[in-house]
Amino acid sequence: MVLISALLVQALQMVAVVLLAPLLTGLTRKIKARLLRRQGPPVFQPYRDILRLLRKDVVLAENASWLFRVAPYLIFAMTWVSAALVPTFATGLMFSWSADLIAIIALLGSARFFLALAGMDVGTSFGGIGSSREVMIATLAEPAMLLIIFTLALVAGSTQLSTIAAFMTSPAVGLRVSLGIALIALTIVAIAENARIPVDNPATHLELTMVHEAMVLEYSGRHLAMIELAVSLKLLLYISLIACIFAPWKLVASGAAPDAYLVAIAAYIVKLAVGGALLALFETATAKMRVFRVPEFLGAALMLGLLATLLLFVSRSL
Repeated sequence: MVLISALLVQALQMVAVVLLAPLLTGLTRKIKARLLRRQGPPVFQPYRDILRLLRKDVVLAENASWLFRVAPYLIFAMTWVSAALVPTFATGLMFSWSADLIAIIALLGSARFFLALAGMDVGTSFGGIGSSREVMIATLAEPAMLLIIFTLALVAGSTQLSTIAAFMTSPAVGLRVSLGIALIALTIVAIAENARIPVDNPATHLELTMVHEAMVLEYSGRHLAMIELAVSLKLLLYISLIACIFAPWKLVASGAAPDAYLVAIAAYIVKLAVGGALLALFETATAKMRVFRVPEFLGAALMLGLLATLLLFVSRSL
């Protein structure tokens, strides 16, 4: 009975992240449109877009290889597994032993690798530009993320997310400058990894500025639906990651009462809504920067991560 209950809770988390990811994207778009004094699309529009794409036929280029066909499913699977490993409403789940920050970053890096290869597979100039820019962003975002992980590991003594969340809720954490710096660095990395303003504009298809859209320009039908759902899952993953580490309130342990799970799920939905609203506010108040300034933006995250690590070496109380 305990095993069945643990499996049900784990399955609930896996299903919840898939169902809530398009809603988060729709909410962010709606809030951003209202801040710009526009009506904007309905909150549930991403669901309609994905269902419409699933019903359409796939159009493939003549020189597309097997990698171009398989990549969307691999990208979706890796992103889904990564999002499902992050504790959303409960810790200590059945597969929480594998919810390691380094493993999650490795899965996301593998998904980016296949996306970049798929962008270059057909041989179009747009795909090559998008892939080269994506790899350029990754060369700075991944080292910054590793430094952030190193900082959290020095503070909590582990890279396992359930352990980090439990430490963050304990009185032992206190007020630390290094954690504040790590939060800012993680926010910068999350913006860059999700191709949001000021790094990229997800609502545009301008050839000279797009990064992610250039790589998926040749996709259609169910392949494009998988990629769009993976993009929404990645945004939910980073907001869930920030909430799990820096706002782990109302996270319950595995085996709690059903009413405790309901409260935790409600708290998680509120965290997602707040994260989506803050993202929309930030994008509205910020302009798109030039591509050549993106390394400076991510370089700030890299230096902040390094500073947070050095502060912990100087004094563990910082």
